[in-house]
Amino acid sequence: MKNFLAIDQGTTSSRAIIFDSNLQLISESQKEYDLSYPKDGWVELNVEDVLRTVRETVKSVLSNNLEIEACGITNQRETTVVWSKSTGEAIYPAIVWQDRRTHKYCNNLKLEGHEETIRNKTGLVLDPYFSATKIKWILDNVNGARDKAEEGDLLFGTIDTFLIYKLTGHQNHFTDVTNASRTMLFNIHTLEWDKELLQLFDIPKSMLPEVLSCDGNFGNLNVNNTNIPIRGVIGDQQAALVGQRCMKNGDMKSTYGTGCFLMANTEEKPVSINEGLLTTIAYTLDGKTHYAIEGSIYSCGNIIKWLRDKMNFFETSEQSESYLNINGESNKVLFLPAFNGLGAPFWDSDIRGGFYGLTQDSSIQDMVTACFNSVAFQTKEITSILEKYDIKVSSLLVDGGMVKNKTFCQILANSLEKEILQPQNVESTALGACIVAMAASGDDLNNIEASDIDIFKPNVENTISSKKNYDEWKSYLIHTMRPK
Repeated sequence: MKNFLAIDQGTTSSRAIIFDSNLQLISESQKEYDLSYPKDGWVELNVEDVLRTVRETVKSVLSNNLEIEACGITNQRETTVVWSKSTGEAIYPAIVWQDRRTHKYCNNLKLEGHEETIRNKTGLVLDPYFSATKIKWILDNVNGARDKAEEGDLLFGTIDTFLIYKLTGHQNHFTDVTNASRTMLFNIHTLEWDKELLQLFDIPKSMLPEVLSCDGNFGNLNVNNTNIPIRGVIGDQQAALVGQRCMKNGDMKSTYGTGCFLMANTEEKPVSINEGLLTTIAYTLDGKTHYAIEGSIYSCGNIIKWLRDKMNFFETSEQSESYLNINGESNKVLFLPAFNGLGAPFWDSDIRGGFYGLTQDSSIQDMVTACFNSVAFQTKEITSILEKYDIKVSSLLVDGGMVKNKTFCQILANSLEKEILQPQNVESTALGACIVAMAASGDDLNNIEASDIDIFKPNVENTISSKKNYDEWKSYLIHTMRPK
């Protein structure tokens, strides 16, 4: 029996998991770290925390001396790291995907008429979410950075690239097509870094990593004096798509982690929906590139973490379920989940979060339920757009830590008026990284069976109440956005 290592580097934690070739979990380790918020709308992380937690978790799972066939890496995608080639050290904290500091620059580019060009080449909306404007900000604001970049001493990477560089002993500067497609510098049709976009953002090409297919050869990971081939690299949401076996046209999943990301496979045809949804690369395996439609929601699991750590409503995230109303009733309390603006389909960088409808009768249960409802309502916004474009949403595969909460799954079913399919193994992201590494090592994907699922059916009585709550929430949202 072969064993595979999956490194799952997320926004607030790093995990290492060993699976066997039947995708049975052998061992697992996870370590959290903190983000920093130096200014309103700014979100940063210390890349040394990322590197440390990855190394610690990998060492932990390798301690039983299992022989490992290959390693797969999946990661938070748009988070931007710039480091020195000569020292290997980051010149500035990593700017996290949630960061909104470049929204004025993005607005200026829109006024200059660049939005359509960027959309046509990259499939993305012109937004601070993606890496390009983050790179430019670092080059323009860190003393001496631009000169060093022009001299060829600075390297850029998303977290996958930084990890590969560090874990291979500064030997390999690689990324894969899925992470490259989230930079706003990569042409998803030619599968190359785009010269026109590099010129627009004033970013030297020498900074950029070489782009490989997801099942490429990324070098050897060296941890604990053990060399393990890195044979799979894929962005976290694309990894979840693979982990849920959404490999055919129309197959769809939604991942509920720090943020929420709904993705539908469109196979080898890039489909454009110009209502706030993204066209992106799903994966390239065995020489074939699949595309996807994606709706990105900024705030999801981080709302629960905020309720836990800042509001002190409960001690553990798991305890949040006991504060949830099974019917989604929140006593008319509504929540706008806009800590750092709103993602799809609104893409509003200026809006901020808040509760509405609070009275002296409002309870913690009402507020917690309103927060969970807001995640469901945002998902409904995205599925409604997909259905307008004849992409059938009869059911939704879900994964991520938040869907361990079965009450939330039921609220989601009632809100969407769809069946919610929850795999018994909800760690689809790590599974996807493992599957890609297995495929690169010669395993037949057709022989890999999907996980057993639990089904949550919409409750007819509760869907009526949920629709009323959704309509009120949507009205609150529109009213809040109006002053923009």
